[in-house]
Amino acid sequence: MTQGSTTVSDESADARETTGARETTGAPDTADTREAIGQRVHQLRTNAGLTQRQLAEPAYTAAYISTLEAGKVHPSDKALRHIAERLGSSYEELVTGRPAHLATDLRLRLTEAQRTLATHDPDDAADRYTGILRDAEHHGLDTERAAALVGLGHCALETGDLDRARDHFEAAESVLVASGAPLPQRVAAIRGRSVTHLLAGELRYACYLVEKTLDELNSSGLHDPEALVLLYTAAIAPYMDLGAHARAAQAAELALALAPQVSDPELIARMHRGVARTLIAEGKVAEAEESLAKAAAYYQQLQLRTELAQCHWMRGYVHAQDGDLERAESELRTAHTGLVSQRAALYASQVGVELADVLRRRGKTAEAASLLRELVDQLHSERGAVHAAGAHRLLGMIAEQGDGDDLESAEEHYTIALALLETAGATGDLADICRLLGDLLRRTGRVEAALDAYRTGLGHRAAPGTTTLGPAPARPPHWHRGASPESTLL
Repeated sequence: MTQGSTTVSDESADARETTGARETTGAPDTADTREAIGQRVHQLRTNAGLTQRQLAEPAYTAAYISTLEAGKVHPSDKALRHIAERLGSSYEELVTGRPAHLATDLRLRLTEAQRTLATHDPDDAADRYTGILRDAEHHGLDTERAAALVGLGHCALETGDLDRARDHFEAAESVLVASGAPLPQRVAAIRGRSVTHLLAGELRYACYLVEKTLDELNSSGLHDPEALVLLYTAAIAPYMDLGAHARAAQAAELALALAPQVSDPELIARMHRGVARTLIAEGKVAEAEESLAKAAAYYQQLQLRTELAQCHWMRGYVHAQDGDLERAESELRTAHTGLVSQRAALYASQVGVELADVLRRRGKTAEAASLLRELVDQLHSERGAVHAAGAHRLLGMIAEQGDGDDLESAEEHYTIALALLETAGATGDLADICRLLGDLLRRTGRVEAALDAYRTGLGHRAAPGTTTLGPAPARPPHWHRGASPESTLL
């Protein structure tokens, strides 16, 4: 009796499939879709050496498989999952034609590319990301495609190709917007765009991108700590260059309060990658996905080391402003060491200028001058213009105040600094360099030239170097003022 009931049930299932009274399926019911699925089932069954009856049993009949392979029936999710299991394939492969575990394999390759970039081999990483991008585009995997584009953007940043980097980040954001990805998933691409504008000297637009995204993220209640850390740290450098020091300090303290504490993320990430490989080989896709997600998170934290070094940089600046030069030197050395170890050359050069200023103020003039001479060869108008100007400003001050009283060299450094700052539009620093240049010109008897310099400086002082974007970005919705000792700054 039981056996007879099972037979009737199976035949009824076939009937429901063929007459259209079936469960909904993830693929649209069109003639082309039915034919494509049927061809894939036929190909995989033939490759596996199975007959139609062997594939159908025990839930379906050979006649049903024959009808399906002929493209005359649109199978339900339940039927497709049964067939996929019998074929050693996946539901996704039958519906979309993508190879089994393709998305998982691409995510594994993404973590390997992240590792390569984190250990600073951008050319090798770019090759890996390019291969991932090609496969993701071919199979229509938007999330992996966007991740590869962001990776290529970071590779271009490492090599200093700002135009190419911006193109990659913009393309990644477009892919994610088109696919309906939520804002936190788009933050990495937006942050990348902001960095390219910052490094190109477009300070206000870099601020605009970060502030707009922060406000959208916080006001919508999408409290994503990693996204917030990326954005707050991305805001620090343009705020500093614009003279918006209070905002920079706020951003740094928020980032430090939110940032994860990681002892050796590369080692842990490597472990998770190894586990994922093993799980994939065993066919445990869900578990492999979990390990890959953990590996990707740790590689992201490796990249955050650069961001955290920038926070130490900001703390050093605050201590220097307060006159605590010993603590300022300690924080700036920590930041400089971290950035050098990460091979973040541009940022290391920028913090080196701040460190040199503190060293000069502490009487360590020779060490400061030596560091600055190295830095002026690494910075220029299109790559760190504000800090290049800062290096020349300090060299001018050292030359002017040193034992040799080299006024000619000082004037040359001040003039170079002035030109760099005019290019970048850093108005607050322009006023200061004009004052220094005016004082030097007055000392050498060139009164009219000195007056011109002072007038130029006063004009810039009337337009202080702060952002023109209105109120500061909103804090995270769950932020408490007691979260850190420095939170009273906010």
